[in-house]
Amino acid sequence: MIPRFYPIFDHPDWLRRALPLGVKFVQLRIKDQPQDRLREMLAEGRDLCRAHGAQLVVNDHWQLAIELGCDWLHLGQEDLESADLMAIRGAGLKLGVSTHDEAELDRALTVIPDYIALGPVWPTILKKMKWHQQGVEKLTEWKRLCAGVPLVAIGGLSVERAPLALAAGADCVSVVTDITLNADPEARIGQWLEATA
Repeated sequence: MIPRFYPIFDHPDWLRRALPLGVKFVQLRIKDQPQDRLREMLAEGRDLCRAHGAQLVVNDHWQLAIELGCDWLHLGQEDLESADLMAIRGAGLKLGVSTHDEAELDRALTVIPDYIALGPVWPTILKKMKWHQQGVEKLTEWKRLCAGVPLVAIGGLSVERAPLALAAGADCVSVVTDITLNADPEARIGQWLEATA
């Protein structure tokens, strides 16, 4: 089982702030960086997580996740096309996969993921997506269809909405802007940890 709170950040500096507060499962989603810089940032994130007894999930960059000996990888559906799943599994990486509809869920289940993410549960300002909000009731349906694979709710989550997502069937709630755009991110992380304890 995975921890119930799963923040996503775009820079290891956020890990320096979040990990000492008790975050144990965190994703680095780093975009638009040169390969060398990307490697440095992911290695820094890996080391920070290890120092705090936390698990780092690397978004997208499966080759670097293998190279750096990371524990977790998250892939979107488009990344499943190009990723070498045998190499990923051979390296011992645990795998999370994004889903938005039943076709994607069926495909995700074929790779025997370690979690499945459904989103956006609520409207999100972070990404332009072709999918409208899924609604909290779809988490209940997904939980049934996931057949025991842990389910992550993502998209438009807030501290106030987290209990609704968990009650609907999510095993874990993931969040970005509710923390990163908050005036006091550390206090907000504390509220998240309390809400998901």
